[in-house]
Amino acid sequence: MSDTLRILGIDPGLNHTGFGVIDASANSFKLVTAGCIHVPRGELCDRLGHIYRELSAVIEETHPDCAAAEIIFLNINPRTTLLLGQARGAAITCAATHGLPVHEFTPSEIKLSVVGTGAAAKAQIQHMMKRLLNLAEVPQSDAADALACAITCANAMKLKSLNESALPASRTGVRSLASRSHRRGAWEQFAKHRTQQS
Repeated sequence: MSDTLRILGIDPGLNHTGFGVIDASANSFKLVTAGCIHVPRGELCDRLGHIYRELSAVIEETHPDCAAAEIIFLNINPRTTLLLGQARGAAITCAATHGLPVHEFTPSEIKLSVVGTGAAAKAQIQHMMKRLLNLAEVPQSDAADALACAITCANAMKLKSLNESALPASRTGVRSLASRSHRRGAWEQFAKHRTQQS
């Protein structure tokens, strides 16, 4: 990871889409901006367009290097999942249209990265965002989730860099891939270390 990386975190939702932009360096995170796009009622196409336009304004104002978004799993209500997926699609399309690579993380990966447990509650995420970013107040829930996604992206990039530097080279000179269990163990150790540092 470069000295400073600006990351846009996105917490997509058809009613409320959270966003959070951070500057991530080797040892710290700094808040650039965060907030929530409140989507007005109306036709679906108009609501998706609103998410796209508002997020586009955030990107144009902050100039992030990449974006990160939460992966959506099937909800109990398939229609709700479909609508949420379309809101997520509008947000990711917006980021991609602005030339941003988009990294994706599961909810449990995000919680593990910023809190230290994959079963963390929303309030825990909010308080960790206040702590990790040295904020005066606890951020709004959607904004906090977006910031957590951005911090997870920064942690993942740092972890990837650490893993690549630690992997032995194969006989062909190409680094061998770590096993899935090794990667998971390294992720948990890194998340635990981040929590202890804070």
